[in-house]
Amino acid sequence: MRPRPPVRGRGIFSGTGLIITGLAATLAALVFPVWSYADRSGTGVDVLNAQTVSTRYGPLSALDREFVTKVRLAGLWELPAGQQALQKGTTQAVRTAGQHLVEGHTFLDERVRDVASQLGLALPNEPSDQQKQWLATLSSAQGTEYDRQFANILRLAHGRVFSVVAQVRATTRNSLVRALADDANTTVLDHIKVLEATGYVDWDALAQDMAAGSTPPITNTPGPPGPTTDPSPAVPVTPPASPTYSLPPPASSPPPNEN
Repeated sequence: MRPRPPVRGRGIFSGTGLIITGLAATLAALVFPVWSYADRSGTGVDVLNAQTVSTRYGPLSALDREFVTKVRLAGLWELPAGQQALQKGTTQAVRTAGQHLVEGHTFLDERVRDVASQLGLALPNEPSDQQKQWLATLSSAQGTEYDRQFANILRLAHGRVFSVVAQVRATTRNSLVRALADDANTTVLDHIKVLEATGYVDWDALAQDMAAGSTPPITNTPGPPGPTTDPSPAVPVTPPASPTYSLPPPASSPPPNEN
């Protein structure tokens, strides 16, 4: 008997099956991570939901609570820094900046204590270690060196918090926190302008400091609302009787060269 000739179609179909199997495996490998990521714990949305509590003013996230705490902390050291600048500043521009700090943070401290009371959030009653170091540096400086340290330390601190205010304002779902962010944004921007108007800001050093890192995080993330005691005012500041200083006029462009 003659041997049967080979069936050519079988090899073709076998190769096609391998190709289809390979494509299916590749598709599964691509789809599975997407499917599993949507349901896994630890994603940004999952963390947000886990750390958010409900209030009558809307959801209150961990970032919202940290922002309220930072507004309070700012007043605890910038109020005395502004009061000090009114006494130690050697130029009118530095004293003007100090006056703005006193008035701005007196207002913000009243606002943040009211917001915290309505949300049931506990607030600190003393500055952070970093803020205490800044105050110590200012207390030991004298003359022009004080003016320079005051302008640069306060400008750095305000620049760091400015981005936090913007983030909170853009993302918060809580109406009280949103209103507080509006007030903080206006106040911080005003302080940035008057500090820059002193003429002492070292722009190169500021850029390097801002790039080196952000504001140190709070050691313990503020907890959800609960029974709290009414915090005392940041500092019993009595602003001077002199009228509020206006912002210095913007620097004018140099006159064109006359040929």
